[in-house]
Amino acid sequence: MTVLLVALGAAIGAPLRYLTDRLVQARHDSVFPWGTLAVNVAGSFVLGLLVGLPADAAWFAVAGTGFCGALTTYSTFSYETLRLVQDGSRFYALANIVASVVAGLGAGAAGLLAAQAIAG
Repeated sequence: MTVLLVALGAAIGAPLRYLTDRLVQARHDSVFPWGTLAVNVAGSFVLGLLVGLPADAAWFAVAGTGFCGALTTYSTFSYETLRLVQDGSRFYALANIVASVVAGLGAGAAGLLAAQAIAG
């Protein structure tokens, strides 16, 4: 049953990642991967929020593992960073690494703090 719950969450998260990435990237005339950064930061916030809220294992399987797991993408982050290096955009590659780590951790912490404030 848990596998089906994860698949359900992923069925929502994966298309949302693709659509959000394309929408964000289309609005930026830059080689910097803004779309991937946006979905990774948003997913980190949501996962931080979920970790801080009381939830049963089934809910976490759908929302945390399935949805957030499919929404965020370490492989695309890695690929795009390596592509920037190969294309000679080393500054953007380094900026992507720093921004992704700092913003992702910050968003996760902000989600956790928000959950703690909500849970009281």
